[in-house]
Amino acid sequence: MGKLETGHAKNMANFDELLTVVIGYGTIYKPSKSSILLPALQTLATNARNSLAAVNNAAAAYHTAVANREVAFSTLSKLCTRILNAIKATDTTEQIDDNAKSLIRKIQGTRATHPTAVATPQDITSEVVVAKTNSSSQMGFDNRLDHFDKLIKLLIGIALYAPNEADMKTAALTTFYTDLKTKNTAVVTAAVALTNARIARNEIFYKSNVGLVDLTIDIKNYIRSIYGSGSPQLKQITKLTFKNH
Repeated sequence: MGKLETGHAKNMANFDELLTVVIGYGTIYKPSKSSILLPALQTLATNARNSLAAVNNAAAAYHTAVANREVAFSTLSKLCTRILNAIKATDTTEQIDDNAKSLIRKIQGTRATHPTAVATPQDITSEVVVAKTNSSSQMGFDNRLDHFDKLIKLLIGIALYAPNEADMKTAALTTFYTDLKTKNTAVVTAAVALTNARIARNEIFYKSNVGLVDLTIDIKNYIRSIYGSGSPQLKQITKLTFKNH
């Protein structure tokens, strides 16, 4: 036998097959436990399928938000380099130049002596989306935005900073900052929605005693009580395995 397939979708597929078998028993299947009566199981199956779809939809929205943020932030470092060169091309004081350099290094993720990796968005596909979103990667975006905001405010206070290039004017930079902030917030919002969808799915599938996986144990025990441990009816369903996550 090959390695058993695991996962939420496999649990769902096996439960659908188990439900089909139960339906085939007809009136013989009449447990006293209300949560494993056929109507309750059919409702559970519907809720479980809906919870899987909700997670898939939330995951798609999350990944779209991450991609949109990545594209938006991709031009920030080069723009800051142009801003620094524009400042250097004026008669600003050394202190102003140093202040601008310091902020731009933080925005670009570089040190004064040598560069380090620029923070990039995580491709979060696992169950630890909350931890990933609240990790140093997310903090990296938050910090870059904060430093960019400080840079814009510094530029507004520099009378000599008056570039002719439209995208480098402080009004344009403020608009750009607002767009970056909006896209960053969208990632956080989408991550929370995905986490909530996964929590709801896990409640339906894996909650102790009342979740889909635990109820399959009761279903199998009831069928064992009807047909016996060595019955072909029991063998028909024992092949259907369910894994907790």
